Formats: sequence, structure tokens, C-alpha cells
Amino acid sequence: MAKQKKAPRPKAETPKGFRDYFGTEVTERTEMLQRIAGVYHRYGFDALESSGVETVEALGKFLPDVDRPNEGVFAWQEDDEGGKGDWLALRYDLTAPLARVYAQHRNDLPTPYRRYAMGPVWRNEKPGPGRYRQFYQCDADTVGTASVAADAEICAMLADCLEEVGIPRGDYLVRVNNRKVLNGVLEAMGVSDDGQQADVLRTIDKFDKVGEAGVRELLGKGRLDASGAYIDGVGLAPEQAQPVIAFLTSKGATAAETLANLRAAIGESQIGAEGVEELEQIAALLEAGGYSADRIEIDPSVVRGLGYYTGPVFEAELTFEILDDKGRKRQFGSVAGGGRYDDLVARFTGQTMPAVGVSIGVDRLLAALREKGRAGGEAEGPVVVTVMDRDRMADYQAMVAELRSAGIRAEVYLGNPKNFGNQLKYADKRNSPAAVIEGADEHDRKVVQVKDLILGKKIAENATLEEWKERPSQAEIPRDQLVPHIQKLLKGDG
Repeated sequence: MAKQKKAPRPKAETPKGFRDYFGTEVTERTEMLQRIAGVYHRYGFDALESSGVETVEALGKFLPDVDRPNEGVFAWQEDDEGGKGDWLALRYDLTAPLARVYAQHRNDLPTPYRRYAMGPVWRNEKPGPGRYRQFYQCDADTVGTASVAADAEICAMLADCLEEVGIPRGDYLVRVNNRKVLNGVLEAMGVSDDGQQADVLRTIDKFDKVGEAGVRELLGKGRLDASGAYIDGVGLAPEQAQPVIAFLTSKGATAAETLANLRAAIGESQIGAEGVEELEQIAALLEAGGYSADRIEIDPSVVRGLGYYTGPVFEAELTFEILDDKGRKRQFGSVAGGGRYDDLVARFTGQTMPAVGVSIGVDRLLAALREKGRAGGEAEGPVVVTVMDRDRMADYQAMVAELRSAGIRAEVYLGNPKNFGNQLKYADKRNSPAAVIEGADEHDRKVVQVKDLILGKKIAENATLEEWKERPSQAEIPRDQLVPHIQKLLKGDG
């Protein structure tokens, strides 16, 4: 009889494009999201937690990565005897599920419906440095009103969120534009062909990279890129391209000056005039709410999502400088964006439903907070109660119960207690602030030893002799004073 081969052991590794998150990272993200949720709640938005799985039909369209399986989403077909089971997919954002939820429950929901949602999304895209297939999004949307007051409110809320999590004024700017203004520019250019309009939009999207001169070239015959390759242009005459240049360079010293420049760029376009008027209303509403131009400004150079949004578009940019991988200074950049989208719910209902929303890049914002020193520190671990006598485990459990009741994070050492040194090494690895020691002698005398591991680390680094004398790293205290002693130690005056 042939000997059966053993099945190979699975590799202990995360799938490509995914990663694991440990203690501090998870805690920091949770705390940041709780702060943001507090702002959303304060603005009157309700929480919504929808399914992580949607039907492909409900998602509507796949991502544009056509070179990936299922065009960029993780999708599969339900098993069915006739082979006609539903196609399901992991959600790739939080907006498409909102459209389905609103269409399904609209008779039970208030109008307008204001909701926020936070959670993971999945994209079957090619992974790369800092680009993962699973990541968190944090959205807030208002569905059911065409009032630009909703757009202004989202912008104000975004500014408040940034300040709430620790980005001070002066280190961020929320910039606002309007797709309708660009539609007016396209009208002024005489560009009506859908394909040519798409080419113009793609060219505008490169403004930050190639500048005014580069956009002129790309709208015309074309240009050589940095690698020396020739990029074909849209083929517009210089005078035909001029409204786009006027649009992209229309930002003035004040909102009024910017709006005046935009009116000149759109010519006689009615849709363009409507867009400028909406920006004017947004600027007035924000000013009335105390949001000056140093926090939120009208900026025509915001071109994100212009192929998707139907009205106002906005982006939150962090303006402080960081060093890139090559040690060069650069601005941190965008951490959030959004805008008005009035066509998404219509897929389900056949009726246009106005909506506006914002999405915050959770990982990007966390990275910014670490750059500002507001996150990224080592998380403090629990107080560790060591085990000197296995038979007295109940006594040790009583200690941690008292500490926990007082709101102090604590645990009993549950490994092999034979080697006491290993228990202290464990406490050190857990970044514990203190270790509690009670042997038979201490138990008889109704005292405990508390080893100050915070000071121990400082002494190992740079604590002075005076600090050591004022606060010895180990103290013997009455057993009934354990909780107040630990509380003082955690406050730094133990």
C-alpha cells in the first residue's frame, strides 16, 4: 500500500494586498473614528451600518480597473442548481450601499436623510506601496435635498472633524469647486462631443502635475512627458482652449474676485452661471457660520471626481510640510473629499434624488496625525499582577478585579510562573506601567510590592539620581492601598 503524502502546511502569511493591524494601530483608529462620529452626531447625522456584501446589480458598476478579475471588485456567484444564482460582491465603497439602502427603505426614512458610516471596503486592485485591497472609509451623506446649504454644511463639518482629531487651523484647507462651472467652460469652448469632453476632463485632472503650460500643450497638439515619451493632445485650437486655462487660473485673492473670474471664464453659459451662483451661496453660508477663507475657500483648481460629481466638489488638504522618501519637503496633501451626486439613487427608483457627501481617508488622516505627534506613540499596556504562588490565584484575581473596577487596565500573569524574571519580561513586553508582587511574606503582612515600570524605563534612559531618590522604582504599600497607589502612579505622582 502506497504511503499517503502529508498535506503541505499552509503558509502563515497575509494574502497579497492585505495586512494585519495590531493593538496601538487599532486603538488609534478607533479613537479617531469615535471623535469624528461625535462631530457627525453633533451635526444631526445618524449612524448606518450596512452589509459588507451587496449584489453586483445593486453595486451598479465595477471599478475602472478592467485588467483585474471582475473589473476590480471581489465577486462570486451563489451556488444554484440551474447556475443562475445571484452574483455577490464585497462593497468597494460606502456610497453605493447607501443608494441601495435609501431606495429600499425610503418610505420609512426621513427626507432629507442624513447618515454617516464607517467600515472596511474591498477593491480587487493591483497592490503597491501603501495601496491595500482592504481599507477603511469614513463617510457622511445627506440624501434628498438640492439645497446648497447641505453642501456648505458638509464642508463645515469636515473642517470641524479635522480640528476635533488634532489638525489645528492653519494646517488644513477645505477647497470647494463646482462641476457645473466646468460644464459652462466646456460650453464656452464649444466642446459637445462626449469623447472629447472626457479628454478635456482628463487633461484638467493633470493640472497639478503639469501646470498651465502643460495643460495648454495637452489641450493642443500634445507634449513630451518627463520620460521623453510624446503624449498626444486633444487637438483644440489655442483660442478654443483658453476658457479652460481661464477656469484653472481664476483663483483670486478673495472669494469675490475668484467668482468674478469664473463668470468671465464661462461666458454666456447658463449651467456655468448656475454653478458660480451655487459657489457664491456656499461662500456666504460658510462666512455666516464663521468659516473664513483660512479654513474653507473657493478654489477652481479642485478637479477631483469631476467625471462623477454633478455640482459642488470639495477636498480637504493638509498644508503642513513633511519629508518624502528622498528627504525632500512637500505638503502632506489630501485626506478627504466629496461632492454632490444627484444620479446614484435614480438607478433604483427611476427618479433623480439629490445627494451630497464626504469621504475621509482613514489611513491617510491617521498618518497625518502621526506626523503631527498626535498619534503613533506606544500604547500603555495593563498593570500586570505577578503570580508567586499558584495556589493563591484567587487572591491575584481579586486584585485585578479591584483595579478594573476602578477603571484601570489590569491582568494576572497567566503563563508559567516558575521563572519570576520571565513575568517581568512579559510585563515589559506588554509596555505595562507597573507590576504587582505579593509573595507569602507580603500576604502575611498584608502588603504588596509595586514595581514602577514607567520610571524603570526612564532610569534606563536618562532619569537623574534625584528623580530616583524622589520616586524609587519599587515601593511596598499596604494591600488596601493598591488602587489609590496605582492611580497616583499612572498620573505621574506616585
